Formats: sequence, C-alpha cells, structure tokens
Amino acid sequence: MATWPLPTDDDKENLLLSCRYDDLDEVQDFVTKFGSGALSSVRDDNGNTLLHMACGNGHIDVLDYLLPLVSPSILSAQNTAGSTALHWAVLNQHLTSAQKLVHFTGGPGVDLIDIKNIAGKSPLGEAEMIGWEEGATWLVQEMKLDETGQNDVNDSEEDGPVDTTQDVEVEIQDADGEIARMTISSGATVGLVCPCWNNHLIICVHTAITSRS
Repeated sequence: MATWPLPTDDDKENLLLSCRYDDLDEVQDFVTKFGSGALSSVRDDNGNTLLHMACGNGHIDVLDYLLPLVSPSILSAQNTAGSTALHWAVLNQHLTSAQKLVHFTGGPGVDLIDIKNIAGKSPLGEAEMIGWEEGATWLVQEMKLDETGQNDVNDSEEDGPVDTTQDVEVEIQDADGEIARMTISSGATVGLVCPCWNNHLIICVHTAITSRS
C-alpha cells in the first residue's frame, strides 16, 4: 500500500487558493503528489473547506473533480460562522454549484438545506434574505420533492389490507370505577349506549387484539 507524503501548510494554502481561483491543474497536481485522502482535512483559518472555495466562486470544473474524491461529510462541514459550502453557493447565487451539492450521490442530500449557521440562517433563509428568487424557488422545490417521496413511502405502508379476522376486547369504566368488559367479534356491528352518572360520563376504552387461528 502506497504511503503518501504529508502536505505542508504552504501546500494546503496553495490548494485552497487553487480552488478559489479555478486552477484545476494545480488541484490535480496536489492529488497526484499527496493523494486524494489529504483533500478532506484542508481548512483555512476560518474553517472553510475546498468546497467552500469552489462553490462560493462557482467553479464547476473544480467542484466536479473534488466531489468524488472528498469525504461525503465535507459537504455538510461548517466553518467558524456555521456556514456550509451550500450557504456560500447560495450567498453568491451559484445555482449549479448548489444543485451539485444537494444532488451528489452519497451526500447529505436535501438535509443540507436545513443546516443553519450561527446567525440562524439556513441556505433557504440566506436566499430569501438576499432576494435570490431563483435559488429560493429551487430550494423549496427540492424540499417539497423530498417530502412527497417520504409521504409516498408512508402511504404504501399504511394502505395494506386490514385483518378483519380479529376480535376486539373493549373495557368501559363507570364513575364508580367499575369496569365492564365485552368482546366484539369480527364482522359484528356493535352500538354502545353509555349512561351518565351524576351528569358525568366517564369512559375509558382499552382495546386488545386477539388473533383468530
């Protein structure tokens, strides 16, 4: 197994600048020399990652090169202000960068849209604050699509056939604490009329399902 040399602080700083200024050749040279494993740990003094630099400046070629190489956790990494790379993409109105971050396979997906920075702003909140209608609209659509997908899964789980071959045991408690029990057989229709005691009606219903063999 190959052992990669460790990059110096100057190497890391140059890499950050290369991502900031769209120097893809320099980024590729770094990986050739130090391996892709060194990419995810690179930060500037404010905690910004390589993705912050690429997305904040809309450099799609650098972003496309980095995404398959860095750890997926870097997509949700927050700088000292609590902002992610998606925050930076939104603040600078780089829609394609934002889309690539959210849609990246294996990444956090739409959960990125919910992350708030220290100011309490999510990427959607930032888009609304700066008046970036296109970005805000897209972010909302992504959130709705995710909610729709989750609802479809829940509906499919709940829409299964109901087992009607079961008995239901019902307990009714009166005002004196006396409990009357009755069993409703499967297929039966039962109407219960409960009297009032001293103008107060107290009903506690407990159901126990007993399967028929």
